[in-house]
Amino acid sequence: MSLIGIEALEFGIEDLAASEQFAADFGLMHVRPGEFRTQNGARVRVFDKDDSSLPPAFEPGPTLRRMVWGVATQADLEPYRENLRDRPGFRDLGDALECQDPNGMTVRITVSTLEPVALTVPPINQYGDMRRIDEPSPVYDQAEPVGIGHAVFFVDDLDGLETLERFYCDQLGFVVSDRYIDRGVFLRMDARGGHHNLFLLKLPHRGRGLNHVAFTVRDIHEVIGGGIAMTRKHWSTFIGPGRHPVSSAYFWYVNSPLGGAFEYYTNEDSLTENWQARTMHHSLESFTEWAIEGGIDVDTRRQKKTA
Repeated sequence: MSLIGIEALEFGIEDLAASEQFAADFGLMHVRPGEFRTQNGARVRVFDKDDSSLPPAFEPGPTLRRMVWGVATQADLEPYRENLRDRPGFRDLGDALECQDPNGMTVRITVSTLEPVALTVPPINQYGDMRRIDEPSPVYDQAEPVGIGHAVFFVDDLDGLETLERFYCDQLGFVVSDRYIDRGVFLRMDARGGHHNLFLLKLPHRGRGLNHVAFTVRDIHEVIGGGIAMTRKHWSTFIGPGRHPVSSAYFWYVNSPLGGAFEYYTNEDSLTENWQARTMHHSLESFTEWAIEGGIDVDTRRQKKTA
């Protein structure tokens, strides 16, 4: 089994105009009403939350309703067909398979239509390793997300967390990257790849639902440019910019009318089968090396002051 990427995120929303404006401002390319894409062709689709074509919601309000993963060929669907046929909500669509995971999220697997993306990424100068010569680092007016990198889901309890981890590892072939004791687990869709494509999280007094979805951009400068552009357009920062030591990624999260938050990120760790998953206690230090609360003010370029 080998998933190769996140193909699409489908949301049930309450405010179509605000959701489409948010997606456009975030830097996603408009395809048609209710549909946007990243540079590699991954789709974000929005529907009225009462649209009959959507599967059931796993939490009230606007939220993610279907997550679509890609495989390379039609033949690659076969192992998943066998593994998923007894799952709740299973549907065999011929060129796609669908079921409900133990957390209530509808998962679809289809033949990938993602496209390779070639970008110029200016190097970073570090002590003893000067690669950018006679050229300044870039400043971006906005972000243009390359692809969809991961999603983070809340679960109801620790038993649900264990069940959900087993589903993704045993039925879909995910691999554990790191673990927070009695709190969460980071999973990647293949032994070789970015640090995580899913983070499953249990928080006190918070039931199942969506925390955020994340979009990769080319470098830290685009994380900053994207976050400032969203602030300029009057969208609110959840947290960021900042850096996660657990994955090494730089981030900026923006509250989304589609549900949860949307994240810009870059510089995540790249892992192989040689990586040994770590087990650690969740703490502020393991979650954020540093972070700015509320974002950056576009006029002063200092931390945005809150009342």
